[in-house]
Amino acid sequence: MKKKIKYYIIAFCLLFFSIIIYAHVKDPHGRVWDYRMLHYLGLENLMASKFTDYTLNKNITNGIYKASIQFANTVNWVYDPTYYKINYPNGDVSSGGACTDVVIRVLRKNDIDLQELIHEDMSSNFSAYPQKWGLNRPDANIDHRRVPNIMKYFERQGYNRAITNNANDYQPGDIVTWELSPGTTHIGIVLENQDVFHNMGPTSRIESGFLFSHTIIGHYRI
Repeated sequence: MKKKIKYYIIAFCLLFFSIIIYAHVKDPHGRVWDYRMLHYLGLENLMASKFTDYTLNKNITNGIYKASIQFANTVNWVYDPTYYKINYPNGDVSSGGACTDVVIRVLRKNDIDLQELIHEDMSSNFSAYPQKWGLNRPDANIDHRRVPNIMKYFERQGYNRAITNNANDYQPGDIVTWELSPGTTHIGIVLENQDVFHNMGPTSRIESGFLFSHTIIGHYRI
């Protein structure tokens, strides 16, 4: 009997660490393996804490800022970068989504549908967009969920702002992109005090002082 229990413990440990290794390998940002492990075990609620009651500064009228605070105080999107087939236009993933989905939803609250806008622009100007995914035509399911495509669209719309190390140059409601590591990009929304509303796992949240924590590669103002 003791031998059986021992084998069960060993088997459980092997399964446990196999899930950790698998989730870590599948994670594009290298930070959400802890959530995914719990997700596979059905224990994600242990990890998914909600960031509530972030005080809205009523003196700031920017709609992107206001929508960010509203979402941050009411929802908790679990990080999931999976490809999904979604409706068009105004399609949304069935899960929590990735960093781009935070920006997509906030902008939709401001009557800006990146899915439709990027798809239309790519349909007419496909060669102007990054050619990183081996596609030969637009894909409305995923194009707007890729940071490089959003960057290119914002650039083509003239939303660029200077990239500096001065916090005063970044206003609440600005959208910023970062390079987390070579080839790994990220996107989020600037709030006050260098805080950022984003999702890089385990869930969407406002992260204090995140603005200059990684190399900024894009700064945009709509």
